[in-house]
Amino acid sequence: MKNLPQKVRSKKLSSIVDLTAMVSVSFLLIIFFMVVGELSKSKGMDFCLPDKNTGYKNSCEHIKGSRLYTVLLDDNDKIITYSGILEYSMEPPKEITYGKNGIRTEIFHKKKEVHDLMMSYGKPKSGIIVIIKPSKKSNFKNLVNILDEMKIANIDTYGIVDEFSPEETKLLASK
Repeated sequence: MKNLPQKVRSKKLSSIVDLTAMVSVSFLLIIFFMVVGELSKSKGMDFCLPDKNTGYKNSCEHIKGSRLYTVLLDDNDKIITYSGILEYSMEPPKEITYGKNGIRTEIFHKKKEVHDLMMSYGKPKSGIIVIIKPSKKSNFKNLVNILDEMKIANIDTYGIVDEFSPEETKLLASK
């Protein structure tokens, strides 16, 4: 008899799959997307601007002048500050520098002064109102630095105004 060809049996492979590499890649992807998601969040500062329709002059009619503190920003990192309303100010405007011993100290001093004054009026919740007026010559860095100072001094009420009175324009030109 002739030898009949025998069936060749296929070798069965192991059905266990090693997933160690897949788990490592998965964890790396998860960590990557968590880090990218955290880094892509914007780091911004919250502040409100006055309504364009009502304007600055109408929104401040009911505010006591003693609570106002105005910061004028000009070129070459120049800051000029005054309390109250410029035409009726009790003290002359000051030229101040940036930094811990400059504008920061002045803001803390004015904040305490206004708080003590409002306490004597029986209105402890009424604090200082800072009006920031950047001129067209000032740069964006100066505005950001002043906003940082507002945050450091914990000033709750401040606004950015782009209008200058004629007296303020003369003040910036003279100093």
